[in-house]
Amino acid sequence: MTRICCIGHITLDKIITPSLETYMPGGTAYYFAHALSNLDHSDFKLLTSVGPDEMKAVDDIRALGIDVDVIPSRRSVFFENKYGKNLNDRTQRVLAKADPFTVDNLTGVSSEVFHLGTLLADDFSLDAIKYLSTRGIVSVDAQGYLREVRGEQVYPVDWTDKAEALKYIDILKANEKEMETLTGHTDPRLAARELAALGCREVLLTLGDRGSLIYADGQFHEIQAFPTPHVVDATGCGDTYMAGYLYSRSRGAGYVDAGRFAAAMCTIKLGHTGPFNGTQADIDAIINAPA
Repeated sequence: MTRICCIGHITLDKIITPSLETYMPGGTAYYFAHALSNLDHSDFKLLTSVGPDEMKAVDDIRALGIDVDVIPSRRSVFFENKYGKNLNDRTQRVLAKADPFTVDNLTGVSSEVFHLGTLLADDFSLDAIKYLSTRGIVSVDAQGYLREVRGEQVYPVDWTDKAEALKYIDILKANEKEMETLTGHTDPRLAARELAALGCREVLLTLGDRGSLIYADGQFHEIQAFPTPHVVDATGCGDTYMAGYLYSRSRGAGYVDAGRFAAAMCTIKLGHTGPFNGTQADIDAIINAPA
């Protein structure tokens, strides 16, 4: 049994920022796996689903020493991510969708923690969440459940099965826009309390350059963002945060130390295009730098 199993689609992403336009693999599965490939990943597994044309991304992750299982899909997810001058603001188009994950193709998977990298609302059904909750701790990035695709455009919507699903989710991550969609609150503390009341044991709210907020065991933990000299690309930053947080927690860290570890990884990730490419030493240097 592994400590952490990330389940999600690897996508083909078109990334547009004020300074670049490029195509590259993406999705939670991609950014999460690459982040952990630079740390001790001996107890990590990736379960992904891609179309035949995107298997190179899987081969590249395997070449990093990551254990990857693949569920075939007719197509891969194809996103266009467009950022303005403020990289916290993103608009998206969905140019292709992959087959969803089902209870049938998740049967038998084992891990202490399952992190579900949702990209679109139908990636994981309520039944899939319920099933995985009988197998281990369930961690979910809320982003996909809040994306409704109309034509090619993505629109923010509330999570249809939220009240029922959160009964089976132990750890929930959302950014500041997503928390408002989920709860109607712009105050992170009010949003966190409401989500926890629905059943989540740990609520993680990422707030861009304002850091992040962790609510667990009835207590708030404010995590400051570390200074980022040059912000280049925010794509995958939330996935990097969750990789760092779950990795640190799986090795016994408390909420604050895990949050700071995740924040340091995000600082490194923001400085370049592509997934996290730092080391444990790089993370430690940021955490231990004089204030």
